[in-house]
Amino acid sequence: MAENKLKLWYKKAFYFIKKEYNTFFLSTLGSVIFTIGVTGFTIPYHFPDSGLMGIALIFKYTVGLPPSIVHIVLNSLLLLWARKELPKRFVGWTIYNVLLISTLLQLLGSINFPPINDMLLVAVAAGLIKGIGLGITFFSGASSGGLDIIASVLRKRLGAAVGKYTFFMNVFILSASVGTVGFEKVLYGFVATYISGQTIDRVLSSFDRRKLVFIVSEHENRHHIVDFISSELSRGSTLFDTKGGYSHAESSTMMCLLTRRQTMELKCFLAENFPRTFLVISDASEVLGKGFKRWKNI
Repeated sequence: MAENKLKLWYKKAFYFIKKEYNTFFLSTLGSVIFTIGVTGFTIPYHFPDSGLMGIALIFKYTVGLPPSIVHIVLNSLLLLWARKELPKRFVGWTIYNVLLISTLLQLLGSINFPPINDMLLVAVAAGLIKGIGLGITFFSGASSGGLDIIASVLRKRLGAAVGKYTFFMNVFILSASVGTVGFEKVLYGFVATYISGQTIDRVLSSFDRRKLVFIVSEHENRHHIVDFISSELSRGSTLFDTKGGYSHAESSTMMCLLTRRQTMELKCFLAENFPRTFLVISDASEVLGKGFKRWKNI
């Protein structure tokens, strides 16, 4: 019986990977690069970090617990807490990336990277490498766990922008490392975190692929959808009052241009909250105007 269940699980896992091989490849690559940033440019120099990895490093520096174990435990607790409120796809890829990163922390932790004497250069390298890794993972539409889990739950419960909450949580985690690594190392940690955030944005924008999205929904839902696009995705949208050609029912149509990751977030939001919504997604070959390519760059 147990053997049959295991075979069924493997079959489902294989089908899932086959269906989303692009996400599998990119999220794996992103996790490998991110872990190199942690094991090669953060841990050897006793640097702090943000997110759950930052908490894992505090445990490592204080009591010697392996960050791989703490990373799995913390993410597992968060997933258990939030499992009923998160989409299955989000949970599936989060579990995969958490397990992969934790395994890589063990495997790559034994590698001796060439030493660097300039601590500022180390902080810059750490931020760049981790930012590239996370950027690739986010571009794939997957999640690396950590504060992404909390942000997704808060977004669903509060129905408002939650970016400020994750920002303050990161500041708190980095600041809590003062007693462990010292004030100077914490400052380097802030530098690395800032560079990582900027690099993530650069990686995502460098692909410069936009999706033209049309959302047809009932009138009473449009403000919730527009608020999500504005506050969570930081994108504008255009509204049209429309009427169904077959049903003759009054409706609202929203048009917006999103990145691939933003499109995935919007799809998850609509699936959870407004499953009756009609959604059309197509590729935009070129976008000119405010927030995209500037006219003077033509």
